[in-house]
Amino acid sequence: MSRLDTIFGRGSATGSEDEHHWLSVSDLMAGLMMVFLLISIALMQHALKERDRVTQVAEAYQQTQVAIYQALMNEFDDDLAAWQAEIDSDTLALTFQSPEVLFATGSADLRPRFEQILSDFYPRYLKVLEPFHGNIDEIRIEGHTSSLWNQSVDADTAYFLNMQLSQDRTRSVLSYLYELPNTQADKAWVKKTTAAVGFSSAHPILDDSGAEDEERSRRVSFRIMTNAESQIRAILGEIEP
Repeated sequence: MSRLDTIFGRGSATGSEDEHHWLSVSDLMAGLMMVFLLISIALMQHALKERDRVTQVAEAYQQTQVAIYQALMNEFDDDLAAWQAEIDSDTLALTFQSPEVLFATGSADLRPRFEQILSDFYPRYLKVLEPFHGNIDEIRIEGHTSSLWNQSVDADTAYFLNMQLSQDRTRSVLSYLYELPNTQADKAWVKKTTAAVGFSSAHPILDDSGAEDEERSRRVSFRIMTNAESQIRAILGEIEP
């Protein structure tokens, strides 16, 4: 009988224990897989949500760019040719391109004709931007020169001399605008948002052959920096692990 127990009874008990053991491991693995699946679904939903947020901000950014550009063109299209100016739809930069109108060579003093243009342009510019205050981080007055200097100096020296000149010129522009009588109501917003920046010859205008167009490189731009870029950066920062 003991031999039968050994053959049948004990063998059956051992098989039951092994089967129970493997069933437990199988249940554990199935549970873990379910946990990983739920985590994956949650992460995917989070990623899709953040992607949608970035898409919404990007679409709003594009809509704002188009709206501001159209508002600027509606206001200034008839004046651009007389001012020798243009508006870039991508950067929202309104650029005055006639160096002989802007400043004398090597000088940061505004020429009388440029003062007249600015007196006409700037109050209207501020009025156009009023509906977009919530979308604007900064108005940047940018000064650009050619790479040349009117003395026999090396390229590096010319760069820094032109840097000083471009900075002095943008400060002169901002100072003149800041004191215009019909912009005093906007003074607080101007002070909060407007910066005067000199770029020297760092961003030259090139001709069709790729060479610097020295005449067109000497310019002053009013560039609008919207806040959609910072919103996208903030969202992307939240997404990063």
